[in-house]
This record gives sequence, C-alpha cells and structure tokens, in this order.
Amino acid sequence: MSKYHQQSSQEVMKILGVTSQGLNDYDVQSRQEEYGLNKLVEGKRTSTFAVFFGQFKDLLVIILMIAAFISFLLGEVESTVVIMIVITLNAILGTVQHVKAEQSLDNLKALTTPIAKVLRNNQIVEIPSEDVVVGDILYLDAGDYINADGRLLESYNLHINESSLTGESLSVEKNSSTIKEENVIIGDKKNMVFTGSFVTNGRGTVIVTAIGMETEIGKIANLLDTAKEKKTPLQVSLDNFGGNLALGITIICLAIFTIDLFRGRELVDSFMFAVALAVAAIPEALSSIVTIVLAFGTHKMAKENAIIRKLYAVESLGSVSVICSDKTGTLTENKMTVQQVYVDQKVIPHDQIQTKNTVEKNLLLMSLLCSNASLTDQKEIGDPTEIALVKLGKQYNLDALNIRDHNLRVAEIPFDSDRKLMSTVNRINNKNIMITKGALDVLLSKTNKIVTSEGIIDITEVNRKKIEEVNHNFSMNGLRVLAITYKEIKPNRSIGVEDEKDLIFAGLIAMMDPPRKESKAAVESCINAGIKPVMITGDHKITAISIAKQIGILKDPSEAIEGHEIEQLTDKQLQEKVQDISVYARVTPEHKIRIVKAWQEKGNVVAMTGDGVNDGPALKQADIGVAMGITGTEVAKDASSMILTDDNFSTIVKAISNGRSLYTNIKNAILFLLSGNAGAIFVVLYATVLGLPVPFLPVHLLFINLLTDSLPAIAIGLEPHNKNIMKDKPRDIRTPLLSKKFTTQVVLEGLLIAIATIIAFRMGLQTGDTLTATTMAFTTLCLSRLIHGFNSRSKESIFKIGVFSNKYTWLAFLIGVLCLHCVLFIPTLADMFDVATLNGVQLVFIYALATMPFIVNQWYKLLFVRSK
Repeated sequence: MSKYHQQSSQEVMKILGVTSQGLNDYDVQSRQEEYGLNKLVEGKRTSTFAVFFGQFKDLLVIILMIAAFISFLLGEVESTVVIMIVITLNAILGTVQHVKAEQSLDNLKALTTPIAKVLRNNQIVEIPSEDVVVGDILYLDAGDYINADGRLLESYNLHINESSLTGESLSVEKNSSTIKEENVIIGDKKNMVFTGSFVTNGRGTVIVTAIGMETEIGKIANLLDTAKEKKTPLQVSLDNFGGNLALGITIICLAIFTIDLFRGRELVDSFMFAVALAVAAIPEALSSIVTIVLAFGTHKMAKENAIIRKLYAVESLGSVSVICSDKTGTLTENKMTVQQVYVDQKVIPHDQIQTKNTVEKNLLLMSLLCSNASLTDQKEIGDPTEIALVKLGKQYNLDALNIRDHNLRVAEIPFDSDRKLMSTVNRINNKNIMITKGALDVLLSKTNKIVTSEGIIDITEVNRKKIEEVNHNFSMNGLRVLAITYKEIKPNRSIGVEDEKDLIFAGLIAMMDPPRKESKAAVESCINAGIKPVMITGDHKITAISIAKQIGILKDPSEAIEGHEIEQLTDKQLQEKVQDISVYARVTPEHKIRIVKAWQEKGNVVAMTGDGVNDGPALKQADIGVAMGITGTEVAKDASSMILTDDNFSTIVKAISNGRSLYTNIKNAILFLLSGNAGAIFVVLYATVLGLPVPFLPVHLLFINLLTDSLPAIAIGLEPHNKNIMKDKPRDIRTPLLSKKFTTQVVLEGLLIAIATIIAFRMGLQTGDTLTATTMAFTTLCLSRLIHGFNSRSKESIFKIGVFSNKYTWLAFLIGVLCLHCVLFIPTLADMFDVATLNGVQLVFIYALATMPFIVNQWYKLLFVRSK
C-alpha cells in the first residue's frame, strides 16, 4: 500500500482490478471475504472484575489480608473490619482509574463516519462505512469525513484537514499527480487521502487502497494497543519499598514471636501480639494517604489549567527529565500572524507600517481585497493565511468587510494549486484593478514593474535579486511568504488566467504561527531545572528550527533532523544520538514512539505532548502523556495522563513544579510513618529482649496506627510548595525510596521516639502496675508521634519554613491530642482501650518526654541543615 502514491491513478485501478464503472456485487462479496469489514479490531480487554481483584496482588496487601484473617479467627473483629475497609477502598480507586484510561480504541472508532458514497455497478450509492472494500471508488465533498485510505483519481480544489494524523492544523491541498519519491511521510502524500481526516473544501474521487486495521488509523490503533503504560517512579519505589518492608517486618515479628514462646508466653497470646505488631508496623493506610495527597494535588493543578487523569502521574511529573513537545498550539499560538512586510524596497516589522505612506497602506488594502476571510464577533472565518491578513488590517483600523464594501469585487479567479495564485478584480477609485496574490516564484516571472514611493518603475534585475534575497531570508526564518501584485484592466470585460501577467509588484507579506509569549521563559525554567526540552513536529524543518531558536530549545541547526533521517538509524544508533537532538521535523507516529523509547532506555522519565490521533501511541508510551484540551482529539486525551486546558507549554512546567513538591511531601509523609512505626518496634524489641512485660496491647497498636499515623501523614502531604523546587535537578528514578540516607534517618528518628517511650514505660513499671506502664508507653508514643508530624514537614526546621505555614498539621495534631485525651479520661473509652488512670505528675512527665524527639530534631536542623 505504501507504493500507491508512486503509481498513476490508472496503474492503481489496474492493480486493484477496478474499472471506471466501479465494483459489482460479486467483487464486493469476494473482497469482503478477503479483507474483512472496514472497522477497527479491538483487542481483548481485561474485565473490570479482573482489574479489581488484580489490585490485591501487592505484597503488603497480601500480608495485611493474612493478618486480618488471623485477627478474625482470634476474635479481633474490629481489626479485621478496619484493615479490610482500607484495602478495599484502595482497590476500588485503582479500578476506577484503570477503567477510565481504557477508551482509546472507542474514540478511534468514532472517527469513522457511518455513511460513504461509492460507485458500484456504475451507480453512485450510499453504504455504511464498514461495508467499504478495497477497490471501491469513493466520492468526496466539502464537509465529508473520510472513512478509508485511498489514492486520488480526480481532485477539484480539494483541501483536506489531516490534523488528527499529522498534528498540523492547516488543510492540505490535494492533487492526483504521481509522486516519484519512495519514502514520503503522510503529510507529504498529496495524492492520497486517509481515514479520520475530513474535506474542508472542493471535491474529489478516490480509489480505496486500505480499510480497517490496514489504514494509517489502523496502524496507530495497533501501536496504541501495543504501547505499554509504564509504572510511575513512585509506583516502582513503593513496590520495591513494600517488598523490603514486608521482609523486614516478617523477620522481626517471627523473632518476637519465637522469643515470646521461648519465655513461656501462651501460644495464642504470642501469635496475636506478633500479628498486632505486624499490623502496626505496616503502614496500611499508606496507599490511601498517597491517593488523598495526590488527589489534593490534582485539584490544585486543575486550577492551574492541568487536569490529571491518572493520580500517580502527578508524582511522575516531578521526575520528568525530558519533555517532548509538539510545536503547533503548544509552543506556538496556533494562529498565523504577519511578522514582516517588504514594501517600497524595504523590510518593515508588522507593527511599524506607516498608513500615511500610500505605498505601504495600499499593500494592506490590496491584501484585504484579494481575500475571502473575515472576523465577526471574534469569530474567525476563512483560511488561516487570509485571516492573518485581516488581523493585520485590523491592527491599523482597516476593517476588511468595510473596505470590500467600498471597493466592490466585480470578478474573481479562485486559488488553484497548479497556478498557486488567486486574483480578484475590484472597483477602486473608479478603476478596475486586478489584484493577484500567491507564491513569489510564480508571480515574479509575471511581473514587469514595481511600485515605489517615487512611483511605478520598470523592475530591474537588481530589484528581482533583492526581492528573491528578502524572500529567501523570510523562508529561512520559517516564515510563510505571500507576494502581492496588481494591474489596471479595462472595464466591462471578463478576466481569465491569461490576464495574470504584466503585473506590478506591490510587496511581500511574511507570516508565521508565532511562539507563545510565555514559551521562552518556560523553556529556560526547564533547562535550569535540568530538564531537556525537545520539539517534535510534523511541520517542515526550517519552520521548526526557527521557532526552536526563538524560544531557546535549539542553538545550532545541527541539533535538528527530519523523520526520514530517523528511519536510517537503528534503535541503538538513535539512543546514542538522541541526547544531541533538540528538534525533530516531519515525523510519523512510529518515529515519535522510537524517540520516546530511546530517551527511556537511557533512564529518563519522559513527558510527551500531543493533540492528534497520531500522537496517541507516543502519549501512551511516555511516562507522562500530556494532551491538549482545546485542540486535542479524544484519542489523544484518553491516551494521556494529563490534559492541558490552555494548550500551553508553560502549564507543563508549572505541573512539573507541583509534581516535584508532591513527591517531596509524600516522601516526608512516608518518613513520618516509618520513623513512628520504627519507634514502636524498637520499644517492643527492647521489652522482649529484656524479658519485660508487653509495652502495648493490640488495641493500643491499632489506635496508634489509625489515628496518629493517618491524619498527620495526610497533613504532611499537603505541605505548601517550596518555591525553590525548580532549582534542583530531576531526581534519579533508580534511587530507591529506602535509600541508605533515608533508612538512616528513619532509624535515628525512630530511636528518639523509642527512647522517650521506653523511659515512660520504665517509669510506669516502677509503680508496680503493668497497666499503668503500658498506658504511659502508649500515651508517650501517641503524643511523640503527633508532635513528630511537625518534624517531618521538611528537612529544614519549622522555624525556617514557618511554624504556622501548614494549618493542616496543626489540625491533625489537635484532633489527635483530643482523641487521645478522650481515651485517657472518658471511662467508657478507657475501658475499651484498656488504659489506667494517670495522675498529674505522670502526665507532665509524658508531655515532657514526648516533646524530647521534637527538640532534638529541631536543634539538629537549625544547626546543620542549610536551606537552598
């Protein structure tokens, strides 16, 4: 199929065995048997139930389920219910996220239209699109969606919008001419049409060359189906963390269980305590806490124009080291805008045209008269290039519709792809003036005069070379150039293409889709943060280089390559070269996936932006797929992790900043959970090794785990963002969560909490009442962990970041203290939680001991931790 563009339309019809009368009924039946129906085939999907039960495969979850089952057998129903509620909620959340993400193929199907006009048995008939077969002759008109790939037989001013495939918003002019080149990308196959695109102007006939999964859309569907979504760095870290933690807890619990049995404790009591310790040591609320923190993060980001579809993607943003961004609409405004003009033999910026100068003003007037675009009530109607001319006029208070009313059009020769020109005849100052605009390479040869402020003079070779030089400079800067010419013609006569000669050169108008104002600052912020910005576009190389230079993505043209050059590289060669390339032009969906994979193979976390169907596979392959909310197709949105409601590159940078802060907050919350749990484990180990009574009852551990863990951890996760976060380099995703430094911090902070709790426990034992001792240990551990929430807010002292800058930590602390004192002083709760009544002296000692870890931590941070 890839060779059809190289063959003439007659050759294609012969190859496919089709006559000018179309297919007959027998042909249709045999071809349907050979090729199947014209629809996308959906791969087997995992059922919702399978997805739900798959959420329980996590090692920590399995351990908790075993603990819950054992607790149930031993009569601890409350523990069982609490544990099962937590892990079931986590499973439901995971299932909902998965189901939402699996809609790409449904939206691909929606791109095909239900009806097609085809020639069969020498008659034009309408049939369901899925009944279209290879060899059918399709009839296309303006407004039609195309429902099969095909080779053009006839084209009458046919323009097709292929943005869903190429990502470029401008319609492509089609023709039936044979293309000699073999390796031509979709955007350059001017004699082919593709499923999912639509006709914006003109009409044509097409012979179908591919249907269903063999179309370009079908290839993308295959890529989308095979592209694998990667786990986020946090998910990987939590998986590894869960495995290591489970192993460590299992060993400790088995050791304590064995020691208890050796010391003569009852089997059931020893076993129950070991299970309770395991439940206390495992932060089963961790997944819920992470989910809640990420959910708050997504809410904040939604206000900043970034909608997160997959919760864990929030954290992945903080690890991004490469952003592969589309050009049109993301880095640029997606609106053609006049940048410069060449008139009266000089180049003038678009905002410095002098309307008092007749020559300069006449250029503007003629560009508006030889145009059909208009602006009404902020609505843009017409070709983007002509809209740019109308906007230029409006910049100088020249209303296109008003000017056309005062200089009536009496004739028109529409734009034609062979001529590359458009001409109108307007009645100006009682004269018939023919204005012709189009490609300079065509018009210059038809021009023999030039208008200047001194008058109309014969054009010289020097003039021609100057005009060509200016045109070349415009083109090398990625500008699209229109030449404007005119001449007077006799009234009351018709005009034809033969009149487009002996013209007077009025000037050149150069335009482009300009960079967004904020793009340059956003790119600079990326580079300062150690993030590599890369432009990937379907546009031409010169245009891409120009934009990339302006916003700082590219410094040297050698950093840019085209899609056909990528095809010459093996995957390994691309991996070696990828770090030196900043701009990719004229790329296909396959190229985009290869680029993303090449970066990933080098250990990078890649964000990929896109809006078209062609971007879907790469968005899914990337660690973070970022779809455009305004111009993006549903396929792109469904394949993405994040949607930008403003289609703005700078919003991605803000999202990365948020992601980095969220990861820091989540890591601090995990530090809080583990150090607190470590403190409890150290106390139990101390008591077990020395043969002391059990310092905590199972019900104490459950209270500690549910109350003093969850609320402070969530509060830490909501810590305000550090404004200097984007000065750091991206974190290395290969660094485990339980790194040596992190583990050391957990142990040291856990020891401080354990020491305070052990002292309280010892004081209680001196009273001779074991219940008093366990109550003092329980109360000290609870309070010290609640106060420790302030320590865990940041690696810096809270006196540097602001004691009251996080209201949630204070709220969590006050709720925790209130609940703890309710347990201590309300008789019903005291009986339920097996606590003794403490006197005033004991409470004062407990308060002092619980504050000790906080004082030591803050003293160390003030003296030895430097802020950035």
